[in-house]
Amino acid sequence: MLEPKKIKYRKVHRGNRKGMAKGGTEVNFGSYGLKAMESGWVTARQIEATRISISRRVRKLGRMWIRIFPDKPITKKPLETRMGKGKGSPEYWVANVRPGRILFEVEGISREVAQEAFRIAGNKLAIKTKLVAKRGLDEG
Repeated sequence: MLEPKKIKYRKVHRGNRKGMAKGGTEVNFGSYGLKAMESGWVTARQIEATRISISRRVRKLGRMWIRIFPDKPITKKPLETRMGKGKGSPEYWVANVRPGRILFEVEGISREVAQEAFRIAGNKLAIKTKLVAKRGLDEG
């Protein structure tokens, strides 16, 4: 699973999830992309499950790019622990995703195959997504 090799701080604030994506909003590498339609946290496990489901559809015909990386640690206190005594230890990693962000890209496959792959992949994520095509390709 994805996680950073080295980080500056072990624990980070939750932050806000308002607003649109600042960058990564266009399909740059492949022909089709999976675009986030709402904000949320996408965990490393969700990214891995999505990667596997897309690569099963793409196989050796096409290529795939992952455009997000889980670089935010989420902490959790142990069960049945009293209040206080500081923040919990890091449990898992998430990528902070905002609307408009391209999550995955594929190339070398037809639109129908890409649509099916991204439909199944979208079910693995906790946010709404849609298929987008590179500018110049068939719009629809």
